[in-house]
Amino acid sequence: METEKDKELWRIAKKRVGFKKHFAIYLIMNTMFWFIWMFSGRENDGDSFPWPVWPMLGWGIGLAFDFVGAYVFDTGSAIEKEYNKLKDN
Repeated sequence: METEKDKELWRIAKKRVGFKKHFAIYLIMNTMFWFIWMFSGRENDGDSFPWPVWPMLGWGIGLAFDFVGAYVFDTGSAIEKEYNKLKDN
C-alpha cells in the first residue's frame, strides 16, 4: 500500500526526471543551433551576431525555472511545514 510519503517522493522524482530530460533536449538542440550557425558561413561575416545566443538565453531562463521547481523549492514540504505550524497553534 502506498503511503502519502511514497506519493510525495514519486512526485518529486517525476519532477527531477522531467528536468533532466528537459536539460538533455536543451543541450542537444542548442548544439545543433550552433552547428547550423557555424556551417551556414555566418560566423565569417565580421559584423554577424551569433543568433544561437537568443534561443540559448530564452530557453535557459525556462530551464532555470524548471531546475528551481525540481531541486530548490519543494512545495510539498513547504505546505507540510505550514500545516504543522497551524496545527500546533
